[in-house]
Amino acid sequence: MGVFILFTTFVVCLVIGVPVAICLGVSSAAYLLFHADIPLVVFSQKIYAGVDSFVLLCIPGFIMAGNLMNGGGITDRIIRFASAGVGWIRGGLGLTNVAGSMLFAGISGTAVAEAASIGAVMIPGMKKEGYPIEFAAAITAAASTVGPIIPPSVPMIIVGALTGVSVGRMFMAGAIPGILLGLGMMLVCYILAVKNNYPRRPWKGWRELWDSFLGAFWALMLTALIVGGLLSGIVTPTETALLACVYAFIVGVFFYKGITIRQVPKIVIDSAITSAALLALVGIANVFGWIMAAEQIPQTIATAMLSITNDRMMIILLINILLLIVGMFMETIAALIILFPTLMAVATGVGIDPVHFATFAVLNLMIGLTTPPVGVCLFVCANIAKEPLWPVIKAIFPFLVGNIIVLFLVSYIPQLSLWLPNLLFGVK
Repeated sequence: MGVFILFTTFVVCLVIGVPVAICLGVSSAAYLLFHADIPLVVFSQKIYAGVDSFVLLCIPGFIMAGNLMNGGGITDRIIRFASAGVGWIRGGLGLTNVAGSMLFAGISGTAVAEAASIGAVMIPGMKKEGYPIEFAAAITAAASTVGPIIPPSVPMIIVGALTGVSVGRMFMAGAIPGILLGLGMMLVCYILAVKNNYPRRPWKGWRELWDSFLGAFWALMLTALIVGGLLSGIVTPTETALLACVYAFIVGVFFYKGITIRQVPKIVIDSAITSAALLALVGIANVFGWIMAAEQIPQTIATAMLSITNDRMMIILLINILLLIVGMFMETIAALIILFPTLMAVATGVGIDPVHFATFAVLNLMIGLTTPPVGVCLFVCANIAKEPLWPVIKAIFPFLVGNIIVLFLVSYIPQLSLWLPNLLFGVK
């Protein structure tokens, strides 16, 4: 009866358009009120326990660093550099869109921030150059999913907090898959551009490439600071996030001069609001996950999967199918908190490395950000383009196919995610 109340309430709330965090909270409260003989004070205690993690302090740090850099005019500089490098190829603005997202990924760490920042510049720009508006929105949405794969990555931080896996190893594990994801989308873009004769810009010369690199230099160095700090072992991931904030403040105010001291409080408040929304989701999802554990739902799922097969290859396939379906309906962070510990136990039970599993699980759920009906990045980009959702969904389909191919490559070739962390941190 308790499971029925929990999931029925959750599904009803989701269907009527209630935000996912509220769906989780309402369904958890309904379970406690109408089924469990547990005082409601446990609800708030479990929320607090869900966010009471030192590692989670990375989230507001990286979000504020990204907002400071973006406020300092970083988006335009990164797009100019990307355009100088690939804009002369057929479909060059589409390639610039993906390349810009790959460079911006080292700053933002979140897909929605990337879709909004890059999309605000690239979608109108691509429309002006003669690209179909639905194609511009689709490629922006698809490219934004690179953000949480290439370090730093908010979902990877959540995984580290949930499992105790090193956040530094997780960040490095996402680097090669993230690059593969970006290159895969660029290949799809190029094929579509040749097929549909999309425009390209003239080659502006090596001088423009060098000048644009210098313009984006300080922004690109933020990624070097984050990676260098983690690899040196001098600072923890949380301390790296705080260093990134200080660096972004100095660069945005004194080097790029895109923001003034007077604007900083607003950026801090906006970052706090974004961080609070994410951490509230983490806390509320923790209550939902605790109830599922009490009802032994994770054990049931694990037993059901292992009863089908003990073959490692088949388990990877089943996990990917499950997460692709879940990603279509549930927000990434909530899905991670609710399902990740269970699926991690199944994966490690058949000999899958925890870092490898975490990498393809996060990549899988990132794809969900561009799949209907709850693809957040789809909605963001369609809104910027002022285009109905359906044409954007049709336009994004080739990119989804390419991304799923990359997902299965990463899933079945462990060294794509394990080689770099093993090289830099040693084999565990």
